[in-house]
Amino acid sequence: MSVMSALERYKSVQVKTSTPGDLLVMLFDGLFKFLDEAAEAVRRDDRARTGDRISRAHAILGELAATLNRSHAPELCENLESVYFFCMNRLVEANLYRDVDRILEVRRVLEPLRDGFRVAVAESARKQASS
Repeated sequence: MSVMSALERYKSVQVKTSTPGDLLVMLFDGLFKFLDEAAEAVRRDDRARTGDRISRAHAILGELAATLNRSHAPELCENLESVYFFCMNRLVEANLYRDVDRILEVRRVLEPLRDGFRVAVAESARKQASS
C-alpha cells in the first residue's frame, strides 16, 4: 500500500467517524489551507494554482452556507450566510484581480469564526465526556 492510499484511507475513516462539529472544524481547516495556498500562488503569479485554490475555498464556503440549519437559530444563520457570501464575493474579486490582500481579508474575517467553532466543539466534547 502506498503512503498516499494509506493517507486517503485514514482521512476517509476520520471523516466517517467524526462528529458534525469536528467536520465543521475540518472544513474550516481545509478552507484556511486553500486560502494560504491561494495567497502564495498569487505572490508567485501562478494563475492556474491561484484559480484552483480559490475555487476550492469558494466551494467550502458554499458548503458552509448551504448546510446552515435555520430552524435552530435563524438570525445567527442569516448573519453567517451574509459573512460566507461576502467572503465568496471577495474571493471572486481576488481571483479576477489576482489580489492577495482580498484573500488575506477573507482569512481575517473568518479566523474568529473558526476559532469560536473550535472552542465550542471542544467544549461540547468535554461536556459529553463528563456525562
